[in-house]
Amino acid sequence: MTDTTEKAAVEPAPGPAAPKPAPAPRTARLWRGATPWLFLLAPLTLLIVFTYAPIANMVAYSFTDWDGVSPELHYTGAENYAELFTRSDLFEVFWVSGYYLAASVVQIVAALYFATILSFNVRFRNFFKGVLFFPYLINGVAIGMVFLYFFQDGGTLDSVLSLLGVQTDRAWLGTPESANTSLAAVSVWRYLGLNFVLFLGAIQSIPGELYEAAELDGANRWHQFRHIIAPGIKPVLSLTVILSISGSLSVFEIPYIMTGGATGTETFVIQTVKLAFQFNKTGLASAAAVVLLLIVLAVTWVQRRLVPDEKVDLV
Repeated sequence: MTDTTEKAAVEPAPGPAAPKPAPAPRTARLWRGATPWLFLLAPLTLLIVFTYAPIANMVAYSFTDWDGVSPELHYTGAENYAELFTRSDLFEVFWVSGYYLAASVVQIVAALYFATILSFNVRFRNFFKGVLFFPYLINGVAIGMVFLYFFQDGGTLDSVLSLLGVQTDRAWLGTPESANTSLAAVSVWRYLGLNFVLFLGAIQSIPGELYEAAELDGANRWHQFRHIIAPGIKPVLSLTVILSISGSLSVFEIPYIMTGGATGTETFVIQTVKLAFQFNKTGLASAAAVVLLLIVLAVTWVQRRLVPDEKVDLV
């Protein structure tokens, strides 16, 4: 009885409960919920106005006979698409994309090689990084004009070959085979830096402890590339393949500036531009652009199905 009395005397009496914080005002809650959307308003507006609205207009024009100038246009249904798929000459230009597709393979292999080499501690690696990436910073029009003089008869290439004792009277842009090969080589030179930077960033994101552990186990550079680098950059490699395939199908800038599509170098995009602005067949050109968009999406989907992204855990 005494112990119970003492405990009751020692224990303090329970005080009043702490007051609950007042709920935020309704206006503050609304602003808090709307703030992310306010930040997204400007980019979403630009995306809709300059991307999705033009795509919608392009799809709408593909069902008309609009010439791009007249204020009047007439609905023609699927006639433009029927003309596209019944004229084989409109799809023969896709054979030209084969040159750029083969060049993209060379480009990916070269970019991966240089990225792997320069990811290790080699002399002057920062200098070589700048040299490889610099062509990607140059304007495409300037590149086209420079290489136009480079490949012309008696131009820079012929002069260099003559200094090396090689005499040639070949017109580098005179035949479809040599012209497309030359243009594809220019494309490799220009876009090599982009793939190089993508691969280099992916390689440098791999933890350095893995290389140290591999060296302790006696792994050489090839083993490190095969078992550490290659699995670690698989998502980036998949991305570069998608970009290369879509880029090969939609080549425009270099061949348009250097040859204008002459001597068998006309690509699907150059043909589409000529249909719209030279022959005033904007409806047919819009249908061709829609078909190209669907082809690129289909190729991307197939590639993603064949080589799905897998989470890589190297540690």
